[in-house]
Amino acid sequence: MKFQDVPNLITILRIVLVLPVVLALLNEHYGVALLLFAVAGASDGLDGYIAKHYDCTSRLGSILDPLADKLLLVCTYLSLGWLGLLPVWLIVTVLLRDVLIVVGGVAYHHFIGEYEMEPSLISKLNTASQILLGFSVVLSMSLLPLSGALIDAMVYFVLVTTLLSGADYIWTWGRRAVAARGGDNVNRSDD
Repeated sequence: MKFQDVPNLITILRIVLVLPVVLALLNEHYGVALLLFAVAGASDGLDGYIAKHYDCTSRLGSILDPLADKLLLVCTYLSLGWLGLLPVWLIVTVLLRDVLIVVGGVAYHHFIGEYEMEPSLISKLNTASQILLGFSVVLSMSLLPLSGALIDAMVYFVLVTTLLSGADYIWTWGRRAVAARGGDNVNRSDD
């Protein structure tokens, strides 16, 4: 094993942690789920730090890292929804946004060409708010009960950032697709 592989191995560990997190949640072992969630979060920071500071970035890592994050988030949200701790309409909205992005990315790649995903500020805010909501719900069920009003406010914040992020992806990548296909009238100031 080479040192350059360490960030990817840490990311794979995060993917492996998804199943134990889901099992802990579904069995209502919220303290265990919280601990595993924290380990997954710390591993995300650690692999990113190592990759950037020791120049260990790779194409595989650029794919695995967001995949690991998304897998953990989606599985956590589905589990929390199954337990009735998150509203189904929020989970559907989050999943539809993700499906829209994947389908759009595949279509862009197939019809236009290769691309590099560049998360926008609203997309980063959306991911951070989704993580915070999931963590807060599990925290509230385990160690520190949070008020329903706070959780509700977080739910609606995630809803708003999810909708804005989805709209931003459609707008940005739609404009890039038109520009790439020869749309001369497109303002390319964001490229």
